[in-house]
Amino acid sequence: MISRYNRPKIEKIWALENKFKIWTDIEILIAEKLSDIGVIPKIASKEIRKKAKFNVSEILKLEKQTKHDVNAYIDNVCKYIGKHSKYFHHGVTSSDIIDTGFSIQLKQTGEIIHKELSILLKNLKSKSMKYKNTLMIGRSHGIHAEPITFGLKLGSFYNEFKRNLKRLELAIDEINICSISGPVGTYGSIDPRVEKYVAKKLKLKCEDVSTQIIPRDRHAFFFSILGIIGSSIERFAVEIRHLQRTELLEVEERFDPKQKGSSAMPHKRNPILSENLTGLARYIRSAVIPSMENIVLWHERDISHSSVERIFAPDITIALDFSLNRLNEVVKTMKVYPQNMKKNINLLDGLHNSQKLLLKLTQKGLSRQLAYSIVQKNAMNAWSNKKSFIDILKKDKKLLKYISIKELSELLETNSNSKIDWIFKNKLK
Repeated sequence: MISRYNRPKIEKIWALENKFKIWTDIEILIAEKLSDIGVIPKIASKEIRKKAKFNVSEILKLEKQTKHDVNAYIDNVCKYIGKHSKYFHHGVTSSDIIDTGFSIQLKQTGEIIHKELSILLKNLKSKSMKYKNTLMIGRSHGIHAEPITFGLKLGSFYNEFKRNLKRLELAIDEINICSISGPVGTYGSIDPRVEKYVAKKLKLKCEDVSTQIIPRDRHAFFFSILGIIGSSIERFAVEIRHLQRTELLEVEERFDPKQKGSSAMPHKRNPILSENLTGLARYIRSAVIPSMENIVLWHERDISHSSVERIFAPDITIALDFSLNRLNEVVKTMKVYPQNMKKNINLLDGLHNSQKLLLKLTQKGLSRQLAYSIVQKNAMNAWSNKKSFIDILKKDKKLLKYISIKELSELLETNSNSKIDWIFKNKLK
């Protein structure tokens, strides 16, 4: 991932230093259990724990010769262990170390993303409550529908990200796996008790039945959930972009005093953060297909999954962490313009109340079809001629047979929906 979208804490998880440290921790635990069950001498386990270390630059140099990263790593660590190095990496295969280490890295990144999501939920809930009764027009197909509140709109996002948090927890649990079962997963060269011991020490679960690798359906699930979270981020970003349009200007991203919106037009205040999040969401979703394709490997294993994982696992988790952090900033600092929301509600001069009138007429005894016809005829007249809806209704003699002018006036007032309080009380928890 390019430095522009890197945050140091999550970047360090994917650094070679951290990867080799995790591998070394796993190898030390393997030796520890092997000595405990009498497979290798206890002194060997003690020496491995005491002396096992690595040098990243030396490993990279060795890899140019071995053309095998794990063998390069083993050779480097063995150099530091010395006499008892023959018991290092005893009875296991590369994937035991790589995949168990990969699980830990994914878990570590998942926990960082989990924290950012939790912060986002707090911010969304706070803003939702703040604007609980701030009226604005609801839109379907981009067209005025009926009034809602900005708090209710934010409440929808709050619940969506609340679901995402639960999904992420399931995804972290899905990849929280240890697999130390030797070549082709038969435990032919390693005692199953070793896997159980390492899993317990590292707070992982043992794989049910591995091949030679941890089955990639687990990873596909993890990255699919990240893709869903990315799409939720984009949905929010697109909403801000729409609401910030000049002709609406109901919500606006923060614009700093020294910020510049355009190299050519000094007046510009663009929703660049939300546009940036829209682009990053596309990238985050791009990992979903290759992660699913990685499920399909030859027999007990091949390495066609390895190259693509080395690229997208760091990049996608880093991009999502950055996106959530940026979204948190957008939510915390966005400017809301209730007066513009009020102005935009009234753009169609009462047309948004058409359903109220439709329902009232059916309560007066009209068929739904007849009531709809009467209301639509007047609504289209108001729309096409840019006239007040209520003024046109007051002239409709057919309509006035069923409803009085006083009732019309009361009915077509734009008031806060009494059900909003119920929604907040019962559904925004």
